[in-house]
Amino acid sequence: MNIGAPLPDLSEAEHRVLAMQIKLSQWATDDSHRSLGARTAGIDGVTPRSIGIGAARFLSRLRDDLKARRFHPDRVRERAIPKANGKLRRLGIPTAADRVVQASLKLVLEPIFEADFLPCSYGFRPRRRAQDAIAEIHYFTSPSRNYHWIVEGDIKACFDEIDHTALMGRVRNRIKDRRILGLVKAFLAAGILSEDGIARNMITGTPQGGILSPLLANIALSVLDEHFARKWEALGPEWKRYKHRKAGGAICRLVRYADDFVVMLAGSWEDAEALKKEIDEVLSRVGLHLSEEKTSVCHIDDGFDFLGFHIQRRRKRGTNKRCVYTYPSAKSLAAIKDRVRSLTRRERHHTLSDLLKMLNSVLRGWCNYFRYGVSKHTFNYLDHFAFWRIVGWLRKRYLGLNWGTLRRRFLPGWEISDGGVSMFRPRKVEVARYRYRSYRIPNPWAK
Repeated sequence: MNIGAPLPDLSEAEHRVLAMQIKLSQWATDDSHRSLGARTAGIDGVTPRSIGIGAARFLSRLRDDLKARRFHPDRVRERAIPKANGKLRRLGIPTAADRVVQASLKLVLEPIFEADFLPCSYGFRPRRRAQDAIAEIHYFTSPSRNYHWIVEGDIKACFDEIDHTALMGRVRNRIKDRRILGLVKAFLAAGILSEDGIARNMITGTPQGGILSPLLANIALSVLDEHFARKWEALGPEWKRYKHRKAGGAICRLVRYADDFVVMLAGSWEDAEALKKEIDEVLSRVGLHLSEEKTSVCHIDDGFDFLGFHIQRRRKRGTNKRCVYTYPSAKSLAAIKDRVRSLTRRERHHTLSDLLKMLNSVLRGWCNYFRYGVSKHTFNYLDHFAFWRIVGWLRKRYLGLNWGTLRRRFLPGWEISDGGVSMFRPRKVEVARYRYRSYRIPNPWAK
């Protein structure tokens, strides 16, 4: 496809709509799909799951409206959910029709912009994950490379304050089809229906909760990626970078996961502090700014949290060698403990098997995320904590049973099981080293 030319007319678009019809039918029938958007209706009162067998008729009408250019996005329904810090995150839930059109737009736009996105960006991109970002940080902060100053960036209300004019300017640089540009602009300006029923227009931002929003945020934030790439290229080949560093110059690398990012710097604390102002100036081009309270500079020996991991350089036990360790942060451990406490309340489940089914999925997902790190000690602690929380639930649930009877019935061999369901044991999860993939991460649209 010629990137600069208008997109093909109906044949390719019909194929994309057919693909969305299949996905929409899966949304309607897959009970394992638990996202807020799948279970929450927009202002039309329709959830994708409720469409079911009427998906073909629904998509046919939607396709006709798109062909005739009668389609106009509705306002998104605002929904506030609590954040870990006690504040609220405001999501925008689009209507079912808007979700289908946004997903179709994403199918068209994503391959085009993926050709431009740089390797330092990992969030909401195909075949990239949080572990890749952690692995890159581990690689550059290790003693052989010694990027030891860390700028932890926090963008103030990123999804709410992206400048529409700047964002559309970046989209127009790659997309020439006016129909596509018109749809993207219409979604940005669709407006919000708040929880108290007040309609508000949107002059900045792209609502969290929309299928297209993460891609649009990556397009806007790529201005930061490009800035640091130019700084890196300006230093020249490796030998020149080495010479620059030996002379006391600063060298930095960016790792970004959506609106969360860190900049690793080989230089001085003063260089790292000056970098904060430089980053703020770059972000201002798309209407964004750093949060002065939450943006900080730290040394790798002091450690910092990123994407749920705590990353810190420490002396290796029994040696004088210093290594960078990544393991679950205290905040992540506290969050999973709170989740286990919530699930093991006496009134939550009728039978032990119901409790184990729910708890196992939570523990398995958490351990699979953190298994690529120095997590064995944490897994052992979590295993002990969850085991005795379940035992406490059993003792409250079966008040008439003494400890010996309870142990024989539910804890044979000190393994908790009921109805063919056994407790998932975090202590049995094998930890592994996640290798830094650098430029070797495959692009799904590469020839």
